[in-house]
Amino acid sequence: MRENTIRRKWREDTAVVNGWLAIPSAFSAETMAHQGWDSLCIDMQHGVVDYQVAVTMLTAISTTATIPLVRVPWLDPGIIMKMLDAGAFGIICPMVNTKADAETFVAACRYAPRGMRSFGPIRALLYAGADYPTHANDTVISFAMIETRQALDNLDDILSVDGLGAVYIGPADLSLALGCTPKFDQDEKPVVEAIDMVLRKAREKGVVPGIHNGTAEHALKMIAKGFRFVTVGSDARLMAAGAQGITAKMRAGMPAPVAAATY
Repeated sequence: MRENTIRRKWREDTAVVNGWLAIPSAFSAETMAHQGWDSLCIDMQHGVVDYQVAVTMLTAISTTATIPLVRVPWLDPGIIMKMLDAGAFGIICPMVNTKADAETFVAACRYAPRGMRSFGPIRALLYAGADYPTHANDTVISFAMIETRQALDNLDDILSVDGLGAVYIGPADLSLALGCTPKFDQDEKPVVEAIDMVLRKAREKGVVPGIHNGTAEHALKMIAKGFRFVTVGSDARLMAAGAQGITAKMRAGMPAPVAAATY
């Protein structure tokens, strides 16, 4: 069975640095996977990625030691199981708002008798190894997104669900839920207080806390606070930022026109 190195890092109390894939491209995913990320998450919720392309992206990531994760569009056991069968080693599930939501989510990630996952690991056997069925329940990680007021109100119950590996804060949706500006690197008091509460309670319950970030500087601050799974940027944002940096330098460095040229 191929090791899920995220779990080893967490046992060592080391933070996992996660990248984000919104571009529907195997080549883009493979390029990102060769840049040293601990893990990469294919975003099927807000990224423009469908199932067929996601499979090619998982295949591309598997050319490296980077651990493949998928954020599914919603709490839908069907797509959760399908992405696990395709070889994802972890699922990030949005809008987990109640204990019942968390129980359904975890059950979809586990084979019986610990869950309700249907058996058919078509590509997972190729990626993880022939003994995948024996070890999958203890290898796959379930990340429940905490991003609503309802989830905050039910946080203790959500964290009590057996088999939940991590919680993952979506700062933008959480900000909206608290009446604040939707953004990643939050400094508004209600959101900061909510983030700190999720961090504290998750660590108390032995559930790994994770958070989405807009910059490396903010991600490092979150690690210092105690988060052990941090996402920094995305392929689309990194491409745009790199291109903007080059074009800005070019425009700033070019001489001003002195007269109309004739060609």
